[in-house]
Amino acid sequence: MLDINPKELPIPKLHQILLGAIGPRPIAFASTIDAEGNHNLSPFSFFNVFSANPPILIFSPARSGRTNETKDTYKNVKAVPEVVINIVNYDIVQQMSLSSSPYAPNVDEFVKAGFTALESELVKPRRVAESPVQFECKVNEVIELGDQGGAGNLIICEVVKIHIAEEVLDENGLIDQHKINLVARMGGNWYVHANDKSMFEVVKPITTIGIGFDNLPTDIISSEVLSKNDLGLLAGIENLPNETDVNEYKLVELNNLFVTLDSNPSQLEVELHKHAKALLAQDKLNEAWMTLLAFNN
Repeated sequence: MLDINPKELPIPKLHQILLGAIGPRPIAFASTIDAEGNHNLSPFSFFNVFSANPPILIFSPARSGRTNETKDTYKNVKAVPEVVINIVNYDIVQQMSLSSSPYAPNVDEFVKAGFTALESELVKPRRVAESPVQFECKVNEVIELGDQGGAGNLIICEVVKIHIAEEVLDENGLIDQHKINLVARMGGNWYVHANDKSMFEVVKPITTIGIGFDNLPTDIISSEVLSKNDLGLLAGIENLPNETDVNEYKLVELNNLFVTLDSNPSQLEVELHKHAKALLAQDKLNEAWMTLLAFNN
C-alpha cells in the first residue's frame, strides 16, 4: 500500500490521483450568462445532488492548476447568480467534450458545439435542448475553497424548475436508468457509459436488518470460493432457513452431489460453495443458504 501525504505532491499529480480514484463522477453541463448577456456552456465533473428538500445541486469550477485563473462559469455566477445544469447522456458526450475547449468569454459554446439553445422559464441562462434533463437553478451561495491553482469553488444551487424528456420516463413517470443512457467521468480521458453492460442492482437494506458478517459460520466466512460480495449478500439475510427446509432441499435439490461425493467431504464442501455462489448470482439468497447449511446437516 502506497502512503501519500497530499501536501508533498505537486498539484497536477495530486489532481490526477484524486480523479483516478474518485469516479465515476456525474457531469454538470452548466449554462451561465455574464453581466453583458454573453452565454457560456461548460462541463464540470466535481458535481452531485446534496438535498431534496430543498433541492440542492453543487458543482465546483476549480481554479486552473497551471495559471490559477478562475473559470468563466465561476465569474458568471458571481455576476448573475443563476445557472442551468443540463444532464449529459451518451448521445451528446462528444459535443459536450468539444464545448470544454478554452474558447474566449464572448464565444458562444452553444454554437461551437452545435447545441440547440432553449430559453429558460425562471432563470436567464439557456437550456440545452438535447439534454434529457435540465435543472433551472438559483445560486444560493458560492464558497471559495482557496486562492491557489487547483482550488475549488463550490456553487450551491437551488433547483427552481426541472425539465425532463418524456422518452426517458418509465410507466410510473420516473426516470428509467436504461433509457436515460447516462455517462460519467473517470480519470484522464476516460468516461463510463451507464448501460446494460455496466449497470447492476443492489437492493438497499432500508427496511431489513441482515444478520451481519459476525453471524456467518466460520466455514462460510473462510471460504476460498465465496467472494466478499457473496458474503455481503449472505450476511444480508434477516433469518436463516429452518432445519426442516434445509433437509428437504438437501434431499431434493442436492441429493446427487451428496451421493457422488459422500466419501470426499472436502470436495463436497467446495462444490456446495460453488453451487451457492451460482445461486447468489441468480438472486436466490434463501436457496444459497440452504445449500451451504446442508453440509453440516
